[in-house]
Amino acid sequence: MDRRQVLAYRIAEHGLHRSARDVADLAVVRAGLQDSMRDTALLAAVARVPSASLVDDDRLVLAWTLRGAPHYHLRAALDEVARALIPLDDADALARMLWQRQELTATGLAAAEVVFTAAKAIRGVVTSEMTKGAVSTAVTKVVPPEFSRWCRGCNATHIHEQLMRIAAPLGGVRLVAGATPATLAPLEGRGRMRTKPDPAAATSVVESYLRLNGPASPGEAAEFVGTARAVVDRTWPSDLAEVRVDGKVRYLPAASLPALENPPEPDVVRLLPPWDPFIQARDKALLVPDPARRKEVWKMLGNPGVLLAEGDIAGTWRTKASGAKLKFTLTAFDPLRPASREAAEAEAALVATARGFEKHDVTWVAS
Repeated sequence: MDRRQVLAYRIAEHGLHRSARDVADLAVVRAGLQDSMRDTALLAAVARVPSASLVDDDRLVLAWTLRGAPHYHLRAALDEVARALIPLDDADALARMLWQRQELTATGLAAAEVVFTAAKAIRGVVTSEMTKGAVSTAVTKVVPPEFSRWCRGCNATHIHEQLMRIAAPLGGVRLVAGATPATLAPLEGRGRMRTKPDPAAATSVVESYLRLNGPASPGEAAEFVGTARAVVDRTWPSDLAEVRVDGKVRYLPAASLPALENPPEPDVVRLLPPWDPFIQARDKALLVPDPARRKEVWKMLGNPGVLLAEGDIAGTWRTKASGAKLKFTLTAFDPLRPASREAAEAEAALVATARGFEKHDVTWVAS
């Protein structure tokens, strides 16, 4: 396979042909839809189902899950997601925490025990809706001091941010969708806290990544999950097809091979937000082969949105609010067909409406 065929397959798997009528039917929602920036998840959903609404959809729940990032999940599937997040061992826990070994040694506990201790503390504190700051303050008082650090931004000592994020779902705690500041709440009907690893659930997360963003390597899957490569090797799905993409060996669920071999024509135009599932694939060199253009798509701070057109990542886009108007700046990497430019401007109107703006305008600039 070459990259163009892989991209065509992914465009279809990600629901970007708009064949689904309901967000609950989208594979990207079933896998978890990240919401790390303003309206990120909403705009990702609208790129697939223009009438999508997330905050008011009772079938969805927002929680810190994959890599500790906030994701929308189907409420009915969140229990399985939480089981997949239980560390399989100390190496898995350490990788998910992003801690230094010296910090871990200071606690006197194994890495997994640190996670479970934090999860129990958060569970005990969050018995009703509480702001993130209030939760952090309360939890910091009841966990060992080695679990905390001095935060210059907050001018306070509090529990490590990543530890809090990966422990919260294990403690049966969710985020309140649409709340500002970030607010936590107990999951409705949460049962007893689990600490027993579930390798089958962990495998399902890897398989979901391979289905959406395959063919992919074990290392890419590990980076997406947020754990060590050796952990993914232990939860690697069994029924996979081996595929060579531009000469490199990659893997895909065997059941998805016919779709890869004969994907639909990928000529759709979409404005994808930063952190859209399509650009969450870890093989960035396949998505954007040119190094200079990769730097334009993935920045240290302030990633732009991505223009998908003519079967490829064709440029970037940014917005700036001005009263009731949302101003778009679209940058195409190469000249686009007039029909693609017209379609991109129509997508801008859709984005503006989704974000609640009455007016918008579009400016094209050269790359």
